[in-house]
Amino acid sequence: MAIIINLDVMMAKRKKGLTELSKEVDITMANLSVLKNNKAKAIRLQTLDAICKALDCQPGDILAYEPDENSTENK
Repeated sequence: MAIIINLDVMMAKRKKGLTELSKEVDITMANLSVLKNNKAKAIRLQTLDAICKALDCQPGDILAYEPDENSTENK
């Protein structure tokens, strides 16, 4: 997938652990872990909003677009 989730980077910059962020955002640790490990297929805007508030950042600080070199869509 061409969308990369850099949640772990932002958490490290803000010195917030998984447990602390999970409580602040009101999301299960399992679901937050899926996001953190870049395994998510989707994210609700409401969740993204809560994460941005908790980490005091912009969505672009967490999400990045990197074109997939093997994708036939790019040809």
